[in-house]
Amino acid sequence: MIDALARRDLLAGLSLAALLPFQIKDPDMKQRAINPTDASYAQAVEVTDVRRLVFVSGQVPEDDKDRVPETFRDQARLAWANVAAQLREAQMTVRNIVKMTIFLSDRKYRGEAYEVRHEVLGDHCPAMTIIICGIYREEWLLEIEAIAAA
Repeated sequence: MIDALARRDLLAGLSLAALLPFQIKDPDMKQRAINPTDASYAQAVEVTDVRRLVFVSGQVPEDDKDRVPETFRDQARLAWANVAAQLREAQMTVRNIVKMTIFLSDRKYRGEAYEVRHEVLGDHCPAMTIIICGIYREEWLLEIEAIAAA
């Protein structure tokens, strides 16, 4: 989970990219997006010369005090911040993500999910699957899991 200061800044509307000023990446590892889209994902990703893989469990929009933001956009930012926090523990960033799965509680959130994903990933295009489903806790509107490589 993210710390209170990072969460406050995130929910105040700061770009998540501001929380990730560095990029830790093995210089030998290479990622190649295959058929990238303009929606911050690719149809496939080829990764070569990998030394480490990290599998990030589904991260939910809950802070370290079990608080859940009310709006989808704030929930999405918090879930992405929680993904980024797990990657930091592995000395990686969102730029190391090669595959992500996003679970949405309703397809009406597709547009906002894209906007926040693009805010977080920018021109980085991992492979992606989006699943519309019931999520473990009713107040959670999304969950994000990721695979990262370095």
